[in-house]
Amino acid sequence: MSLLRSPSVLGTGDRGCFVRARKSLKSLLLSCCLMAVPAMASAETIKEALALAYANNPTLNAARAQLRATDEGVPQALSGWRPTVSGSGTAGGTHSSSNGNSSYRNNASISLSISQPLFRGFRTVNSTKQAEALVQAQRASLAATEQDILLSAAQSYVDVIRDTALVALSRSDLNFLQEQVRAARDRFDVGEGTRTDVSQADARRAEAVARLNTAIANLNTSRAIYRQIVGQDPERLSADTSIKVIVPRSLDVALSKSESNQPLIVQALHNVDAADYNAKVVTGNLLPTVSLEGSASRSWTTNTSSDVTNSASVLGRVNIPIFQGGVVHSQVRQAKEQLGQARLVLDATRNQVRANVISAWGVYQAAEASISAATSAVQAQQLALDGVIEEQRVGQQTTLDVLDAQRELVTQRSNLVTAQRNLIVGGYQLVAAIGDLDAESLGLAVAQYNPERHYKAVRDKWIGLRSPSE
Repeated sequence: MSLLRSPSVLGTGDRGCFVRARKSLKSLLLSCCLMAVPAMASAETIKEALALAYANNPTLNAARAQLRATDEGVPQALSGWRPTVSGSGTAGGTHSSSNGNSSYRNNASISLSISQPLFRGFRTVNSTKQAEALVQAQRASLAATEQDILLSAAQSYVDVIRDTALVALSRSDLNFLQEQVRAARDRFDVGEGTRTDVSQADARRAEAVARLNTAIANLNTSRAIYRQIVGQDPERLSADTSIKVIVPRSLDVALSKSESNQPLIVQALHNVDAADYNAKVVTGNLLPTVSLEGSASRSWTTNTSSDVTNSASVLGRVNIPIFQGGVVHSQVRQAKEQLGQARLVLDATRNQVRANVISAWGVYQAAEASISAATSAVQAQQLALDGVIEEQRVGQQTTLDVLDAQRELVTQRSNLVTAQRNLIVGGYQLVAAIGDLDAESLGLAVAQYNPERHYKAVRDKWIGLRSPSE
């Protein structure tokens, strides 16, 4: 839907004053193109703003970096299959004396050793599966962060439009009240009004000044938040912010989609898998380990002659844990409790997501009803104000009655603007609650981040200090 398409605000005074004020108000509203008409060709649409946030938001980019760091857990786990190689060297001299005889000897040696694990109590297998589950959980966490950022961007976008509209409405109200003050003074000067009329109109004008200052402050805050999230200042935002095309048709559809699409549920599921594999990894510390070890060395000893010694060995090593002070048994029990906790968190997450969907659906439906009610209220109050104006012109209503009617109309107009904003934000909140607020589902014109690319680049990487993302 498009925000802010309601009638203009009228005020008090003689008929000519009303006509001038009406024309002045309409010109002010029409000057704010983002409020009065759908998007112009050069206006920035809400999808463009979301695409900018998707590409530039530092919080989202930090979450992507965190995922890339989590990817490195897989090659670290796979290293349990691979050999370790080390080398060492020593050099020095030895001075000795006995019975008045002294000698000096130079010593040097080099060695190379290699160890190849053959069996580690299934810890390598389970560690790899645990790392892969953590990667999937972190991907779901990234998807949740993406939804949060896009929701914040949509909300800040609509907030700027709403606050811009309220500023224009406040300025129109102030402009009209200034006209009423002038008209009241003119009537007082010719003996057709009272000083009370002038004071009442002047008081309402002062209130309008205060409301305008508050509206401008709120707009500046919304613009600052928009820049923080999207990465640039809002310029010529389009009021065409249709949301119905992506909102689910019914609550049942929304609940069904949330069970499979919501990233928080997906993350909790993978966290359960990771906790399960962690318990198996810890249990593996109670099993034997088997490794094959080889070494080669050469040493030099010199006195009056040089002696060279070479040696090499190949050994099979079996280590059978018997008792480790009870620490491993405690770790196994701890890991099992952590697994139980992860399962309970999954249940709680499912319940929370369901509650969020139902709440968001209710908010969205309420916003739709509020718009209908607010539109009717604006139309009715406009007719009431027109009637009060006519009655005041013939002496049947006072200036205060017309000022009160105008204040009520401004209030209803503000309520309508707020309801329109709440409908759009509520729609995006509902889409986020079911897990569909992502770049692909929204069809954003932006290069989508592919987490699989970095994962494949590092999974089987044996050596190298340079990150593929550098």
